[in-house]
Amino acid sequence: MTLGIIREGKTPPDSRVPLVPEQCKQAKELYGFKIQVQQSPTRCFKDEEYVANGITLAENMSNCDILFGVKEVPIEDLIPDKTYFFFSHTIKKQPYNQPLLKAVLRKNIRLIDYEVLTDENGKRIIAFGKFAGMVGAHNAVWTWFKRHGLAEIPRMYTFPHYENAVSWYKANLELPAIKVLLTGTGRVARGARMVLEDMGFKAVCPNDYLNQSFDHAVFTQLSSLEYVRKSDGSPHSKEEFYTRPEAFTSALIPYTFASDIFINGIYWNPSAPSFFSNEDMLDPRFRIQVVADVTCDIAPEASIPCTVKPSTIADPVYGYDPKSGNVCKPFVDNCVDVMAIDNLPNELARDASMEFGNKLLELVLPELLKPESDLLKRATIAEAGRLGPDFQYLADFAGIAEKQS
Repeated sequence: MTLGIIREGKTPPDSRVPLVPEQCKQAKELYGFKIQVQQSPTRCFKDEEYVANGITLAENMSNCDILFGVKEVPIEDLIPDKTYFFFSHTIKKQPYNQPLLKAVLRKNIRLIDYEVLTDENGKRIIAFGKFAGMVGAHNAVWTWFKRHGLAEIPRMYTFPHYENAVSWYKANLELPAIKVLLTGTGRVARGARMVLEDMGFKAVCPNDYLNQSFDHAVFTQLSSLEYVRKSDGSPHSKEEFYTRPEAFTSALIPYTFASDIFINGIYWNPSAPSFFSNEDMLDPRFRIQVVADVTCDIAPEASIPCTVKPSTIADPVYGYDPKSGNVCKPFVDNCVDVMAIDNLPNELARDASMEFGNKLLELVLPELLKPESDLLKRATIAEAGRLGPDFQYLADFAGIAEKQS
């Protein structure tokens, strides 16, 4: 079986890799795969590093059985009748990737999406989320400093590894008494919390955050027990919210009156309530000046209304004017600064790739050697021109008149 690491074709290009050079060598030695890597000038690991580990470089990948990428593959680059692994961003019926899903079906491609590789309990086994949260938190504070003309904080991508960023924080970062609201408890939020703590923010409980004043930088972290409530006011569990999100309403508004920065680190179900509305942002008590939307769902199908487009690593922040509902220049009065980079882990590309590849090597590649794999079956969005069993709900989105048996 020949595995191929494809060149990232999305614009702007992503420099992450699914397997670093040493992991490709391990995949050959442990499992007997043949591996070739498509040449690329933009990867965080150079072509020469793969060659030094005995990996073949190639331009034409049509002889590979299975192709691994990171971000969405451009439609024109898809090779028919192949198996692909990548983040397709189609499972929420994202309109900007509807043509991609239709092309996958048309070209008889087996698409396995990393986002839905789960264990028997439905828990994801592989993700870049921690690094998205880490970079998102760093960029949130960077944006706040930029807005208020404070000391320059280097961007995360200027550090070779995260440990270099931590050293810089300890030697140089002096925080004003700002308050940060962090939503979520998963990988993204854990990564964001780690960076906030490494920067010097102190964690406080939600009640103290709302009702006390602080002379130092603090943050609070909200789970679904705090950021939503049942519409009828009765108590709820996290499990109930995840099962019946439509029965809930937002409980976040008081926190918008108490926060300077909002880091959105949840996985948002379109059936769940939005955190706040554009009208809520016009309330004179609305205090948030910086939104770091790691979730990065695009409004109006989103948990917050001001993420109207993604931003980029090169141009990370745009302004949002709640009065007009339009994008404006960042760092101006009466507007909110939005950091909504949709490939945040790319700012820590080598660290993120190493951790991702370790999981791929340990948990996913062995499944390719099995006659049948339940793990891969659960993550197969499409195969042989048909939607996978767990993705029949995408039939209308994919332009299929009826669900397939």
